[in-house]
Amino acid sequence: MTPPRFPLPRLNVREKILIMFLALSVISLLVTGYVALFTISGLAHSAESSSMEQSRQAVDKASDALLESEEDYLIQVASDQAQITNLLLEDTETELSLLAVQAATLQNNPPVQPLIPSYPLNTQPADPMDATLSYLLPSGTVAAESEEFRRSAGMDDLLKGTYDTDSNLTSVYLATDSGILRVYPWESPDLKGYDPRQREWFTGAKGTPGVYWSVPYVDSFGHGLIVTSSKAVPTPDGTWVIAGDVKVDVINSAFMNRTMKGKGYAILMDSSGNIISRPDMSSGNYSWKQPFPQENVFSSPDPALVAVGRNMTAGKTGIERIWFGGQESFVAYAPVTSVNWSVALSLPVQEVTEPIDQTRAEIAVSGIKTEEEIARKSQQVMILFSLLFCILLVIVVILAVNLSKAITRPVDTLKRAALALGQGDLDHRVDLKTGDEFEELANSFNRMASDLRQNIEDLRRTTAEKERYAREMEIAREIQNTFLPETAPEIPGFEICATTIPAMEIGGDLYDFIRIPGNRWGFVIGDVSGKGVSAALYMALCRTQIHTSGGELENPSDAIRKANRLIFDEGRSSMFITVFYAVLDPARMTLSWVNAGHNPPLLVRGKEPEVRMLEGRGIALGVIDDVDIPERTAPVEPGDLIFLYTDGVTEAFNTADEYYGEERMIAVVSRNRSRPAEEIRDALLEDIRQFTGTAPQSDDITFILIKIL
Repeated sequence: MTPPRFPLPRLNVREKILIMFLALSVISLLVTGYVALFTISGLAHSAESSSMEQSRQAVDKASDALLESEEDYLIQVASDQAQITNLLLEDTETELSLLAVQAATLQNNPPVQPLIPSYPLNTQPADPMDATLSYLLPSGTVAAESEEFRRSAGMDDLLKGTYDTDSNLTSVYLATDSGILRVYPWESPDLKGYDPRQREWFTGAKGTPGVYWSVPYVDSFGHGLIVTSSKAVPTPDGTWVIAGDVKVDVINSAFMNRTMKGKGYAILMDSSGNIISRPDMSSGNYSWKQPFPQENVFSSPDPALVAVGRNMTAGKTGIERIWFGGQESFVAYAPVTSVNWSVALSLPVQEVTEPIDQTRAEIAVSGIKTEEEIARKSQQVMILFSLLFCILLVIVVILAVNLSKAITRPVDTLKRAALALGQGDLDHRVDLKTGDEFEELANSFNRMASDLRQNIEDLRRTTAEKERYAREMEIAREIQNTFLPETAPEIPGFEICATTIPAMEIGGDLYDFIRIPGNRWGFVIGDVSGKGVSAALYMALCRTQIHTSGGELENPSDAIRKANRLIFDEGRSSMFITVFYAVLDPARMTLSWVNAGHNPPLLVRGKEPEVRMLEGRGIALGVIDDVDIPERTAPVEPGDLIFLYTDGVTEAFNTADEYYGEERMIAVVSRNRSRPAEEIRDALLEDIRQFTGTAPQSDDITFILIKIL
């Protein structure tokens, strides 16, 4: 091969770096300087010409953004108000429903002597807040010595307790078809001609299966304008109606008095378009003997306002711009879902556009100032850039020389350290004091070696800890399995099987079989709130107390009441357990049960088949210190299949986040009802496994099958 005519000189790494750095830096600076000077002059001209246009666009965008933001804010405020009002109404409905349950319970029990005294209309107690008013209507059909009157006295303490609990209630009372009126607190109004049975809250409650809410009316007890929530309770002597009053002033001040910048206001409207609450709404000069005029949005001559009313009664959430009260206004609305009412907030559009107009003027002035500033700064930048270019060129030359020297020295040191680390010498350290990235790289290398050693040690300890934890959880699971029955009881004429599959290593579901005197058997299934170790420990406590109480007391209701007392007294957490407890009497072929907040089991009967839910109402155990859950009884017959389960069955999710559901569960159980109990169990588990696929188990799966041969 012929050598080149002018051979290139041999250069070391330092010289190559110096030449390359100088060449690239100088060329880059020269090109950049030329382009920058040429571009700056063009940019200055473009900036000046486009400054005003950008200012106008900024004003338009700011205006649109401010309007959109205000609309979103109004909708959010309306939704918040609806949620607050919803909580008020739901609390009142819950309290009335509890009173209705107690009133129904009184019908099947001896009269209760109340702790709080009761006084007639013309006898004032020493403390009206410690007494109820008992009043017999002149047109009534009941006397003070009657059995119904004595039973109604059992509500006095409950009326006071509800009033003390809910500070929004003005009064709580009971009225009956027979003419009894019991009111807390005691008051002495002029009741001449007053008949609660003819009031809207009484008649409306009798025609409504749930809680009825009246339109605003003037209270006969002198409390002004109120709305009443009421609930009817059927009794052997006719209908009792439990009611509670809420003053419109309370709704306005505590829940509806939200104004927008001091200019807007809020209203509450029912499902028929009647105005329930608005600012300055009062009884005026009206008395309780006069009908209070109702305001209805659909009687407005304004079609836009009527259209908003239709959206509100339809339960929609939104915002409209309409002319209202002589000015254009925003009207934001949101539903109060518990009673199908709606909240609306109104704010004049001018209150929103006024700051927009002010902002438009300020941005326009700012745009002119910006244009002038751009021209001035452009000249300064061109001068500054020229000086900076010269300074940088000198600095680059100096730095290139020193950098080329500094780079090559530590490279060999780092190379030797890398070879040592690669050979497994984790104690090797690099000592560089260059004061630059090479020193940082050396320090990083040293930290990497130290961290690598530490990580290896941590990995060893973590692996050992995980193995210990796995062994402990396996032991915990074995201990938990001892809490549950080893085998199902053998009852002639019955096939029984049960299973539980925890979602984690240990779970919070339980089932149990309790032998009861008289050759009867108790069946328990429960679901503890939560999962993991805490749920398992709480499950053990609950299972022990329920088993002990069920073995001592034959009546399911009494057994659950005692178990709840023990669980509540011994519990030290906010956990609770839902329980379904049934007692099977093979001799009488009956099944008695109580349901403490659990999923109602299935009773599958007949060839068709007919599927019945074993309904029952009751609160979960461990929530309050005393529960009174009514017992239910149903006959059973050969061919029947009873299926007790926890929500882990119906709420098993697949990879598409769909839950298994009651329909699939009922279909599988019904389709396999003629097979042995264990085969029904296996068929249901297999169907759940096929549905969930590879999705992780979301909750404990527990159920009991009782087949009557």
